[in-house]
Amino acid sequence: MGTGVWLIGARGSVAVTSIVGALAVRSGLAPPTGCVTELPPFRVPAVPSLAGLVFGGHDIALTPLAKKADELAAAGVLPARLADALRTELAAVEAEVRQLPEGPTQAAVAAQIAADLTAFRDRHGLDRVVVINVSTTEPAPDPDPAHRDLAALTAALGRPGTVLPPSALVAYAALDSGCAYVDFTPSTGARLPALAELARLRATPYAGHDGKTGETLVKAVLAPMFAQRNLAVRTWSGTNLLGGGDGANLAEPAANAAKTASKQRVLAEILGYQPQGTTRIEYVDDIGDFKTAWDLITFTGFLGTGMRMEFTWHGCDSALAAPLVLDLARLTAAAHAAGRHGPLPELAFFFKDPLGDGPHALTDQWHLLLDFVRNLPSTPDSASTSDGKS
Repeated sequence: MGTGVWLIGARGSVAVTSIVGALAVRSGLAPPTGCVTELPPFRVPAVPSLAGLVFGGHDIALTPLAKKADELAAAGVLPARLADALRTELAAVEAEVRQLPEGPTQAAVAAQIAADLTAFRDRHGLDRVVVINVSTTEPAPDPDPAHRDLAALTAALGRPGTVLPPSALVAYAALDSGCAYVDFTPSTGARLPALAELARLRATPYAGHDGKTGETLVKAVLAPMFAQRNLAVRTWSGTNLLGGGDGANLAEPAANAAKTASKQRVLAEILGYQPQGTTRIEYVDDIGDFKTAWDLITFTGFLGTGMRMEFTWHGCDSALAAPLVLDLARLTAAAHAAGRHGPLPELAFFFKDPLGDGPHALTDQWHLLLDFVRNLPSTPDSASTSDGKS
């Protein structure tokens, strides 16, 4: 028995770093630095162990996991010794990675995704499966009446044509097959009324959106400081330089717009107003999987005195994201085992644009997360079936 982690974008940098990291920690080859769920408050029976995670996934890419791990090692994302030491374990995970299916209708594609998830769960005798989207950011979809009602959506998916963006189609398949769903990207995912209805019907939880790993993480710490000291932020502008596959994808204007909107929203939520300024993302191929952010903040203090603050953030995107992916798998599985279904706003700590109306300041989100873990039952709900259906 164990917890399945099914990664959409399984051959990408974040997914492979997550897999290598989990395998390395459980083998004693690396410490769990960066894993929130390895801190003392989270070491409770209700949270599945890192050792009990079983990996699989879908992708359109063909690069084997071991080769991708070698590429990440060459780029300085992970130690080369880990890629070498874990080849046997990576080969076992490789056997669980599938090509994203195609079909004459989106209903046929969803059915095949669901079949892959069910087979994975049955093959390993898993208690439950958490599907996590770590694929590239997609543009926001045009409004569609079918997105508002599950019956209308189900009917529309059976007709030729595109009704749901890829992330939402995966969310549909995951929820319908009794799997929890997490969107680590700013893509649509489960954030549609029809999919919320499906989650209620299937008693499955979902979480998101857009993992908070760098510049926005700093914003979630600094913005409360200005608000609590009653300092008026006039402008807050940032420029982000990003390489790698994610950076290349965000060079596309529609995907870029979806990402920057997610990054900027946190300021209005914390300050209570939107200061002037923008967030820009630029693709710089040469920096690879690393990213740099420069932010300029101008603010007014006592007697109208103008002041400014600047900060620079330089980090490795995959190394920052991977432990959070593992955290979300474990916490979402715990919520599912406890009988939770629908959105999980208590996991806002991990996201730029979290579900629900909860706090956006990092400290407030931290206390919300701690309360969530404290309230988990010491023994998972025995009435909750392995496929999440009631």
